[in-house]
Amino acid sequence: MRKINFAMALVAGAIFFSGCTLSKMIKLAADQDLQVTPNPLEVHGGDVPFDVSAVLPPKMLPTGKVYTINTIYQYGDQEVQVGSIEFKAEDFPNSSSSTSRKTESFSFPYQDGMNPGTLYVEGVASDPKSGKSKTSPRMAVAQGLIMTSGFVKPVVFSSYADHGYNDKEELVPTNVNFFFEQGIARLNPSLKTDGTSNRTKSNDLAAFIAEKNVTRTVTITGTHSPEGPERINSDLAENRAKAIEDFYRKQMRRYDYKGMADSIKFILKPVIEDWSGLKKALADYDGITGQQKASVNGIVNGTGSFEEKEDELQKLDFYDKLLKEVYPGLRTAKTEILTVKAKKSNAEIAVLSKQVVNGEAKMDTLSFQEMMFSATLTPSLDEKAAIYKAATKSGNWQAHNNLAAVYLDQAAKADGSAKTKLVQDAITQLEIAANKSQSAVVSANMAAAYVMQGENAKAMDAISTAQGASPSNTTASNLSGMKGAIQVMNADYDGARASFANSAKSETVTFDKGLSELLAGNNDAAKSALGEVTNSEKLGAEANYLIAVASARSNNASDVVSSLKAAIKKDPSLKDKAINDLEFANYTDAVAQAVK
Repeated sequence: MRKINFAMALVAGAIFFSGCTLSKMIKLAADQDLQVTPNPLEVHGGDVPFDVSAVLPPKMLPTGKVYTINTIYQYGDQEVQVGSIEFKAEDFPNSSSSTSRKTESFSFPYQDGMNPGTLYVEGVASDPKSGKSKTSPRMAVAQGLIMTSGFVKPVVFSSYADHGYNDKEELVPTNVNFFFEQGIARLNPSLKTDGTSNRTKSNDLAAFIAEKNVTRTVTITGTHSPEGPERINSDLAENRAKAIEDFYRKQMRRYDYKGMADSIKFILKPVIEDWSGLKKALADYDGITGQQKASVNGIVNGTGSFEEKEDELQKLDFYDKLLKEVYPGLRTAKTEILTVKAKKSNAEIAVLSKQVVNGEAKMDTLSFQEMMFSATLTPSLDEKAAIYKAATKSGNWQAHNNLAAVYLDQAAKADGSAKTKLVQDAITQLEIAANKSQSAVVSANMAAAYVMQGENAKAMDAISTAQGASPSNTTASNLSGMKGAIQVMNADYDGARASFANSAKSETVTFDKGLSELLAGNNDAAKSALGEVTNSEKLGAEANYLIAVASARSNNASDVVSSLKAAIKKDPSLKDKAINDLEFANYTDAVAQAVK
């Protein structure tokens, strides 16, 4: 019995000693050094990340004991157990004579209502063997929350497929080659070299001129073959070109061109002592062998004057064949007439397009390209939608994509259920377009639709797909803008800055760019970018507010006052926000001056 009582006494003594040790640990905890970064706490990417650095004084970790620091975020009547830092005595063998230090990173998801709040810590000294523990009172170590990242705005760009129509002046070439007899610049109607007589060509050209096509230039290239009589007459090539010009002008007088003739530019290009025509004709000629062609080219490409080369050609045993079958085709006046392509006027296209939409004209009244182009002639989104909807009957993916793009533009101006329906209608059209084409613009618009739905992960996937589909420069810049805004929302500020550098321009992009610089710690760059939109009707108030934040972070009290005044003048509701914003915790006087 005496042994049992002695054992119980030993246990009781150990427990008592342990309890005293734990109490001493809690008492020493008053001297611990705790640092929270950042302080105040900040929301980034939907989370509240922070680091806790703890330094325990010497002798606070007796052998076999554990000290745990619990972090708790409390807001209103609710709290979140965030995480713990655990100090085990065996991990710090020198703790009896030196400090023990440890740093841990924590994060908890942000929820509505968490601002304002306070981060507390409580210390727990424990003895794993006895199971006993003692807990210190809670101590506030940081306030929360800074919500500056919440200023980010979603960026949406609609992307239209090219309509494929050119409403600018286009020139259509018409080519006619006339042939001449050896050494002569007079046009012989009966001469036939390429299977068609000059008389037939003259008649065809005369008929063309009779149509009074709007003509810009007539280029006539006169040539000669390289034999003696041709070479001797140095004016022969030019005279052949002039002969065709005379014929053309005669026909214009015949068909009463009047003032139209003065606007036509005639360009005469005599080609003298040039071997390119012979080389080309020889390449197409199959009347001699490859070896014989090589002999001709060897002479033509060799050294010597034009006349010396021509003399060498005459020594070839197959020269007569060249003279009769190749050279006649070189005695030409090649005529190229550039006429203006006949097109409907933009006004006519607009009228016809409206008739097609209203069922007053058949769909084939306009080409698909003209119909798609007509949508660009009206500023009305409703009219654009009607045109593209009619164009979808063609089955072309571009019409479905562009109809979706209009729905997105309409959704950007709508609210509530109307906006939701327009975005869903856009997705329906884009799904049809995607089944017909893997074009980058389709994926870009799908990304825009997902952004409007708040589905940022899906939007990033669509952006990645579009960027891998060889987007045009315009589409690529649209994608960069949308991606940059999502990266800000995801707290990838460096990535956002890189995306905005290649983005299409808009007030929202500039605003988000400034915000990304601010959140990345680049206060001067933030103020510069945000300064570009301080006069914006939509974003000016918040831009001035963020400049005030950047000024506070730069310890510039005067700019805090002036920028907050400008912000509140544009949007009085920012007054209460400034008063409660922890960004200005050290600038209460400046805020008071700004809001009075």
